[in-house]
Amino acid sequence: MGNLLPIFHGKGKQVRKSTSSLRQKIFNITKRITDIIASTLFLILLIPLIVLLFFFYTFGQSKGPLFFKQERIGKDRKKFVIYKFRTMEVNAEESLKANEALYLKYIENDYKLNPSEDPRVTSIGKFLRKTSIDEIPQFYNVLKGDMSLVGPRPVIELELTEYGDRVNELLSVKPGITGYWAMCGRSDIKYPERIDLELFYIYNQGLSLDVKIIIKTIWLVFTKKGAY
Repeated sequence: MGNLLPIFHGKGKQVRKSTSSLRQKIFNITKRITDIIASTLFLILLIPLIVLLFFFYTFGQSKGPLFFKQERIGKDRKKFVIYKFRTMEVNAEESLKANEALYLKYIENDYKLNPSEDPRVTSIGKFLRKTSIDEIPQFYNVLKGDMSLVGPRPVIELELTEYGDRVNELLSVKPGITGYWAMCGRSDIKYPERIDLELFYIYNQGLSLDVKIIIKTIWLVFTKKGAY
C-alpha cells in the first residue's frame, strides 16, 4: 500500500492536510461548478446512447427497464437513489437474496460478483460493465448534487459496517463517479485496503488531485483495468 498512499503513516492513520476555510470554500465552489458543466455536457451526449440502448432493451434477455436504481448513502448520511444502465435481469436483487450461496459469495467478495460468475448479468450487461458504460447515468446524480465527479464511491447501507468508527469521515464529503480507490485499481482492491484509499482522498482533496484522478480513471476505463 506504500506506493498507493504517499501520505500515510502510523497505525493506519492518515495525515490530513491543513487548509484554510477560504481555500476550502473556493475548492468547493470550483468543484460544484465543474460538476454542473461536465454532467450537463455528458447528459446531452448521452441522448443517442439512451436511444440505442432502449432498442436493445425491448427484447431478449435484457428486456425490461433501461435504468437500474438503488439506494445509496451520501454526504452526511443522506440517502439518495443512484442511477445506472441495468446490466442484470429484472428482479436481480430479489433473486440474489433468494440464493443463499450466491448472496454469501456477494458479501465475502466486498458486495460484488464477477459478471462471468453471476448468472443474473445479461450479455449486453457484461459489455456495459467491462467498458464502464453502465456508470454513465450517474452524471444525473452529479447534476442533482447527490454526487460529484470525484469522491469516494457511494456505498450501500450494509457497506458502512466496513468503516467502523471511520464512517463519519467517509460521509463527510459527496461520493463520486470516480475517486482515489478507482484510480488505484477499482475492483482489484478490496476492503480493508479500499478504506484507506477512500479516506486518503478525503484527507488530501484538492483540484490537482481531482485532475490526476480523472485523467488516470479515463486511462483505466480505456484499458478496462479493474472493471467489474
